[in-house]
This record gives sequence, structure tokens and C-alpha cells, in this order.
Amino acid sequence: MMPRLSQLFRAAPLAAAVSIACAAPVPAGTHATLAILETTDLHANAVGYDYYKLAADPSLGFDRTATLIEEARREFPNTVLLDDGDTIQGNALGDYQAVVAPLKCGELPGIYKAMKRLGYDGGTVGNHDFNYGLAYLAQVTGSRFDVPGSLRPAKACAGPGFPLVLANVYSVRTHAPLFAPYRIIEKRVRAEDAAGRPVVATVKIGIIGFTTPTIMAWDKRALEGRVYTAGLVETARRYVPEMRRKGADVVVALSHGGLDASPYAPTMENGNYWLAQVPGIDALLLGHAHQLFPNPASTVAQFDLPHVDKVRGTVFGVPTVMANLWGKNLGVIRFELRHDGKGWRIERDRTVVETRATQQPGKSYVAPDAAVPDLVRHEHEATIRYVQTPVGSTAFRMATYFADVGDPSAIQVVNEAQADYVRQYVKANLPRYADVPVLSVSAAFKAGAAGPADYTDVPPGSLALNNAADLYLYPNALYAVKVDGAGLAAWLEKAAGRFNTIEPAQAAPQELVNTGFPSYNFDTVTDPDLRYEIDVTQSPGKRIRHLTWQGKPVAADQEFLVATNNYRASGGGNFPGLDGSRTVIAAPDTNRDVLVAWIRAHPRLTRAGNGAARSWRFAPVHTTGPVVFHAPPGLQALAREAGLVNVTQVRADDGLGNGLALYAVDLSGD
Repeated sequence: MMPRLSQLFRAAPLAAAVSIACAAPVPAGTHATLAILETTDLHANAVGYDYYKLAADPSLGFDRTATLIEEARREFPNTVLLDDGDTIQGNALGDYQAVVAPLKCGELPGIYKAMKRLGYDGGTVGNHDFNYGLAYLAQVTGSRFDVPGSLRPAKACAGPGFPLVLANVYSVRTHAPLFAPYRIIEKRVRAEDAAGRPVVATVKIGIIGFTTPTIMAWDKRALEGRVYTAGLVETARRYVPEMRRKGADVVVALSHGGLDASPYAPTMENGNYWLAQVPGIDALLLGHAHQLFPNPASTVAQFDLPHVDKVRGTVFGVPTVMANLWGKNLGVIRFELRHDGKGWRIERDRTVVETRATQQPGKSYVAPDAAVPDLVRHEHEATIRYVQTPVGSTAFRMATYFADVGDPSAIQVVNEAQADYVRQYVKANLPRYADVPVLSVSAAFKAGAAGPADYTDVPPGSLALNNAADLYLYPNALYAVKVDGAGLAAWLEKAAGRFNTIEPAQAAPQELVNTGFPSYNFDTVTDPDLRYEIDVTQSPGKRIRHLTWQGKPVAADQEFLVATNNYRASGGGNFPGLDGSRTVIAAPDTNRDVLVAWIRAHPRLTRAGNGAARSWRFAPVHTTGPVVFHAPPGLQALAREAGLVNVTQVRADDGLGNGLALYAVDLSGD
């Protein structure tokens, strides 16, 4: 009996098979399995370690993703490994290598070192990869950006060892793409002819990259005047036919973004609903939204759009995958290819799309690839030493477990630091705003979206740099904007989209939190002079009630300075009126540095002074059935400490298999 292809190649290495293969055309009927493997939003998590809690965390880390990759390579005879961006930024290790002890030319970020070992075939660039500026991005990607205002090095530094493609970001100077827009990879594959005999052939896989055009708002300070973006659809229509003409058998779009069925615009954040409709794309790799796709159990609205199949993993029939974040999952699109004597064709009815998790059904985790921690041991240990630098102390626990129901303990200190910075800046530089009240907004950047470990939690005791990074996760720059009372109300209305609309007469439990609305967009004020209510029985846009300043209703034309970050001030989150035009302070300091400096100046924090100011409350309403939300179990005492007497734990296990408990909040009064 003829041995199966996988059996033959276990006995004979591919190099030997290649040596006996001739350059003759691939015979008609030859067929092969090709698996596209995706990682996305790794956010510098080379190893499973939480630098904010100073503890190992097996739920995240590329060291375990590497195990999934090697397992997939053993399963499938032919694989293409691709990354969808947001790779080099996102944790203390990324910050340490970019800002604290900047890498030298020729050195690689820890995550790139690990990826290089795994032998990636290609990748693209996410919005957060631009956070450290173009000079750093060019250095670590081995690029030489010819853009205004940047010193172009005489030679490129070492890159990650695989091609990065990005088609929709262009140099203002040259009007050429910042990176190669696409690459056609000639992949030698193990195949079988029509008679079942082994064949070694070549499949040309075209990869094209896209990032969200909103980088121009979010990183305006680093990008404006240097680069510009084009829309996903226009760019794909330009390059995909060109890729086909150059012989691409399979075209894979690596697009760092999610899905949005709003009318198409070249600047939209999540344009892949429209990108999927461009002819010629065979596979779509998504990211940015930090979700799993396909996922039949998902309740995220973007996966319930028309022509989106969250069970089979298609968007307008195009096989599509999104592999969550932090290395928790590996995306897999398995193609069956058949050669008709002229070229390879995808047997589309046999395509399978799936995601594979590092967490196994019994809640254990796959073993890490030990080689990855060894590769990054030096920078990992240096980061741990750095983040333990003391800056102050706290007498209370600062956490975001109950931020959605009013606990300001992990938000108020950020707001205090930001507001103080703006007041001092105005006093020194902008005396014309001396009489304008200063407010500050911040948000719970970690509020359980990625599981029970994904919360800010700073215990009482010494405060170190890792705690400051836990309180303020991103390397944003501090900005201040001038808004009027109407603009402030609109801002708060947008933030109140964090909640679902509650029907008071409904007897069945109702979910309070809209999981499709990121916690980092729930901007919260913690100023004793500002008061307002959120009426969750009203539809979004009609929820803010009784907005007062110092006990008086806020007038529509009343002026405020609001401390925030460059992301929000420049349009991040699509908040009404915030498009960069209202910015009056674009500070040279990051929000996190401002926070650290403030804590050093106020080194002993107390709950009464720094963690109990609430500007907002839910508008009182009696509901027939419970209004519920999810948080880790056993934290009701913490809710009481925060003054949330209307919060009770209903069940220690919410039944969803995610390690969270079910809580109820009584909206009749808190």
C-alpha cells in the first residue's frame, strides 16, 4: 500500500525530497493542505509574567503560544506563520526596552527575539507599534524611513528576521509606503499527486498588511507631517490585483482592525467589513479588537453583523480569524489546495477556520516552550528590577473590579495627578485660562475583558513603578482640551455607552455592562465639585442627568479644561467634538510619568483623600429582576470598603467557565 504523505515525510526530511524533485510543472490533480497560523496583539508579552503584579501568569505569554505553533506544525505538513501587529508595545518589558534602557542598533525587543526563533513568515504593524515613535519603530524593524523630521540612519539596524508588510501608511516626503506594501512568499510545500504519490511543489502566498488609519489621531504628535494613511478598500483595490498579476496563488490580508458596518470611510478605525468585500482576498487576519473569531458563543455586536458567520469564521464568505490577545490563542485557517495544471485553486467548501487556546478544557495550560524564557531572561530580569523602584505608599487597595459600578479607587489618583499637572502648567504658561475650572478624566484600562487576571489591583503598602504602570497602562502623553458645558455633557454621554439599556419591568437578569464598549472608553471624573447621574434605563445619548458644578447646573456655554491623553484629545474612541482642534496643552510628559511624579510629591495615599471621590452615580430606579455584572469571586468586602453597599455576590461561579463570579447591583440607590 502506498504510504501516506505525512508518513513518508516523517521518514525523509524535506531537504532530501527537494533534492530529488525536478522543476517540472506541477501535475494536474496535485493537492496539498496549507495552514495559515495567526498571532495578534502580543503586546510585548514574550513570557507569561505580569510585571504589574510581579508574578507568573500562565494565562498569557508567547512562550505558551510557541507550544501551540509547534503543535500545529507537527499536525499540518505545510504552515505559514503570520503576525497581525501590536507586537512591540503593551507591557513593562516593552516600555523598558523602548524608553528606560533603549535598545541599541542591532538589538531586538524581547518579543521579536522570540518570534525570530519561531521562524515567522511575515507580519504587519499595529497602531500601538507606532506608540514609541517612528525612529524606534524603524530601528527595531530593520527599516530606514524616508520621512520629514527624522534622521535617516546610514544603514538599517537588525530586524525581526521576517518581512513586515504595510500598504496603507505612506511617507509625506516620498509618497511611497512606509514598509513594503506586500510580499509574495514562495513556499515549498509537501503535496500529493492524483495517484497519492508525494510531490514537492511551490505555492506563492501573497501577504498584504493594513493598520487602522486612526493612528494619525492617536499618535498625532509622532506622525503628523511625516506620514499619512489611505483607506483599506482603496489600498486593497490598488495592490491585490497587482499581487495576482505577479503570480500569488493565495492572497492573505493582515489587517490590524475589527469589523464595523457603518458607512465606509477611508479613516474608519475598523474597516474590515468592507475590506472583505474586495475581490481577490482569500483569507483575512484580524486584530486590534482583542476578541476571538470564530466564536459561536460571542455576544460582541461586530460578530453578529449581516454576512458575518461567527461559527464558520467567514466575513462575506472570506475565511477570517482573530486570535484574541497576549498570546492566549493561535488562529488557524486550513486550506485544501488543488492544482489544475495551470495553478493552485482553493477548495473553498473544505476550508476550516478555528482558534486554539493555551488554556486547555480542564483549565490547565499548555507547557511553555522553555527556549523562549531563556532567550529573554536578561531583559526580563532587568525589567523586574526596574519596576520595583519605590515611589510612595498607599493605605488602601486600589482596584478596578468594581469600577463599572462606581469604585474610583484606581482612577482618582490618576485624575488628581493629571489635574494638578494642568493647573501648574496653566499657572506657568497659560494665564489666560487661570479662571477656567480644571477637570480630569481617566478610565479603568483593565476591567476583566481578558479574564479574571485582567484587572488593576494594587494592594496596600509600598507603591513602586510597577504599581504606577498598573494604574496607567499605556504610554500616552498628557493632553488638555477646552470644552464647554454642552461638550462636557456629550463627552460623558459617550462614556456612558459602557452600559446596556436596562428595562425596569423585566424579571429576567439583565447584564449591566456592554462588553462591546471597551472599559478604556468609560471616562470617569472624580472631582467633588462635579456631580452627575447615569440613567441606564435610557438609550445611549440620553443618559446624563443632573450635571452640576459646585452645586449649580452646568451651563451649555460654561468653559472647562479637561485633562486627558493624546489618544482621547485627538479623536480616539470617536468622542463628539474631540478631534484635536480643542487641544490647549500637548504636554511633553506621559500620563504615567505625571502620575509617578505626583505620587512622589504625595507619597502617602489614603482612601479618604485619594480613593473615595465619586462624581457619578446611577440614577435611582427600581427593577423587577436583578441587574448583574461579572468580577472575580469573594470580593464583596472590597465593594463594601469602597462604599458600594448596593453590590452583592449572587454566585461564586457565573457558569461561563471564565473564573468569574456573578454580582448584582441594586440601582434603587447607592
